[in-house]
Amino acid sequence: MDVVTNKTIDKLKYDLVRNHLISFDDIEHAQEIANAQNTNLGQVLINSNLITEEQLLKFLETMLHIPSVNLDDYEIDKKCLQYITYKEAIQYKILPLFQIEDTLTVIMADPLDLYSLDKIIERTGKTIEPVLGSQNSILKKINEYYELKGKVQDIISKEDDETNWADELHKEDLSEEHLQNLFRGILKQAIKEDVHELFFEHLQDDLTVNFKKGDETYSTGSIPTLLISPFVQMLKSLCALDPTISEIPQLGKLSFNVNSIKLTAIISAYPIITGERISLKIYHPPEKIEEIIKNQETVLKLKQEIEQSGIILVCGSSLSGKTHLVYSILRDLTPKGKIAMTIESIAKYKLDNVRQSELNESVGFNLDKAMRYIEFQSPDIVYFEGIATKDGLDFFTSLTFKNKTLITEFLADNIDDLRRKFLYPEFSMFKSVINCIVFIHSKDTVEFFDKEAITRYLF
Repeated sequence: MDVVTNKTIDKLKYDLVRNHLISFDDIEHAQEIANAQNTNLGQVLINSNLITEEQLLKFLETMLHIPSVNLDDYEIDKKCLQYITYKEAIQYKILPLFQIEDTLTVIMADPLDLYSLDKIIERTGKTIEPVLGSQNSILKKINEYYELKGKVQDIISKEDDETNWADELHKEDLSEEHLQNLFRGILKQAIKEDVHELFFEHLQDDLTVNFKKGDETYSTGSIPTLLISPFVQMLKSLCALDPTISEIPQLGKLSFNVNSIKLTAIISAYPIITGERISLKIYHPPEKIEEIIKNQETVLKLKQEIEQSGIILVCGSSLSGKTHLVYSILRDLTPKGKIAMTIESIAKYKLDNVRQSELNESVGFNLDKAMRYIEFQSPDIVYFEGIATKDGLDFFTSLTFKNKTLITEFLADNIDDLRRKFLYPEFSMFKSVINCIVFIHSKDTVEFFDKEAITRYLF
């Protein structure tokens, strides 16, 4: 794994000591943390409250004689986005601001990263003028501005539409517009058939497009060999994946509108010996909790349970809507004054009143680190999308003994399946701290079990 650095901070770190901004011991300790967590020293200094981001930017501005820009008060020239790709922007923490003649002014978190500057100069032929900016604000603006570029056009789906994505298939047309129309056609057909998971599989010559509904997976057609490479590259670029990489797994996200409703798709690219298998899972925005659980008394009971330490377990079969329900619970039932946090492989929707975090293996933020450090944030409620390891099971069980409320999901096709799985001895302690179980039998049938009902009917 490449070491994550900030060359500007690394070069000037001891000047921070000479200017009495940070002690030598603090710098050395922060460097150890940066090395262990594979993150840059500047972020560790800020996250450890050793220096504020404002103080650090002011120091760098003085030392480098490079002006700093506050992106919160700045509107960039969107025409300049064409000069720096989304991948470069994310990788180099860089964003184009404006162009005057052949000089492109860019904002960077690391203006001494000459490698990234040379790459952009070489590709664009422009003279680059860097200014200094906050890494967090740059990343925020990258996601804001580049979302305008890598976007699937709105999909209109009518009840009486006859939808077949293969109607968009023109084998010789390799244009970006055609590839996007093809992808929109696939999404439109999936929505029309109420499919929430689809796969692109390169098993032989063509790329088959398979839909999964319930336990059944069926083919809807194939994308011919000539279009496979440009189609996959287009798909990965839309989802902010690296289109040049196919040897390692990648995880990304895509938002698109269907009949003016914003949907999210989570994309997983996984290498197989014949190429890649790409999975797409479609998530609808969370509904009001009363629209999912029709019984008002049950909603009130659930609201009471979330205020107590213990586990709220949301169960159901694959693609039954477990995550959808959890998001509604977090959004609508989190008590005022309580801190709710999440640990997710990737966030499906942004919840305004919840502190959401995404695991990121590429920078070393894995489940082990999340478990080790989340307690320092003093959350009252913790959501984790699924517990797959014994260590994870033990850790999240232990949180309930520290007056935390844990919300998590569990895969079970029916009540008998749940009983059978919970016979394993590893679950004995976990079962004892479950406050309630919400079981999704179908879209219209959600069953609630409180502590007494769990003891009497389930375990």
